[in-house]
Amino acid sequence: MTLEHKIRENLLKEAEQMECPPAISNRIKQSYSQYAQPKRRETTMKKRLIGGIVAAALLIPTAAFAAPTLYDMIKRTPMTAEQVKADEVGNATLEKLYKAYPETKSFEIIDASNAKGDVLKPANPDDATQLKVNQTSIILQEKGGKGKKITLHTNGITGDIEHVNQENWEPASKPVINLSEKEIKAKVDDLINKMYGNAKVYEFAMEQMENPDNKVWMLNYSIKGAEAPFFQVFVHDNAIDLMRVGGEPVQKNIKVEGLFTRDGKPDHTYDSILNDDKLFALLKITPQQLKEELAKGKSVAEIAASKNISKQQVYDVIANTQVDIQLEAEKNGVVPNNNRSKEQMLKEISPKLAPILDHKNVTTKKK
Repeated sequence: MTLEHKIRENLLKEAEQMECPPAISNRIKQSYSQYAQPKRRETTMKKRLIGGIVAAALLIPTAAFAAPTLYDMIKRTPMTAEQVKADEVGNATLEKLYKAYPETKSFEIIDASNAKGDVLKPANPDDATQLKVNQTSIILQEKGGKGKKITLHTNGITGDIEHVNQENWEPASKPVINLSEKEIKAKVDDLINKMYGNAKVYEFAMEQMENPDNKVWMLNYSIKGAEAPFFQVFVHDNAIDLMRVGGEPVQKNIKVEGLFTRDGKPDHTYDSILNDDKLFALLKITPQQLKEELAKGKSVAEIAASKNISKQQVYDVIANTQVDIQLEAEKNGVVPNNNRSKEQMLKEISPKLAPILDHKNVTTKKK
């Protein structure tokens, strides 16, 4: 389970608690009005749905969903078809698509861009939950400007395709929304199988959304025991809109919560990374003792230094654990296989651990 996935899930949890500015809320409600009233499990499903929409709206490649104050944080640069093919992330995204759907090799790139910026800017610039957006978006369509169309949004850091939208892949006489439930699930399963891996490893739930103007199905694919879906899919009109939400399994390695807190609540991202038996052994400390030391305003790096343990040693232990967890999940088919070596993954994750090792709990002094 990569650090990016943990941060994404933490963002979704935070998004559920966010009160959006009216400008954003109104635009989201207008654009997603067809999704707003599920027939069953209304409270739970709506909460998860809205959290996903808020997080996804930050990454949508058009300003249609974002108020200027939010959108201005992201710089979106248009890309030509030639630039996409020359770009490492863009080219890799196309290769994944061409391998999954060979027919798309003849499609035209009708729009593409790259977005970069800091969507959420916490008070502490070293905060690991800060969301640095780096997203490449590519839209392809059959030549002639009609027919099949597919949109891909790829994480420019990890190379993961996080959002896929298929439009007009069924005949206009029988759009995908008019298929039977079994047929719709088969279409979505096929998309997941070809773009991500085995759809059968996920638990599945399908629900028709209640909307007088437009028929919409919502499909959730979840890892067993996860608190959130891994894929959330909306089927409407003649389109399949799939978002990789990234809900991970409930953490079973948590020995103590609240090693760091945020707004008086345990920081689940930090807890899931620092609750590491190899780290406790390296520091010769119990989980509770580590929590007590961190509560005094010390950082993990400072605690290690006091024991003549270098920051690099701490890096190595935590990074290896996180990469091993990811590789095991990929091996078991729990998450899609990224086809990266352990050496590549270690190189990618190690620098991202610095904010966690240097972070200190904020203590409020009494006046």
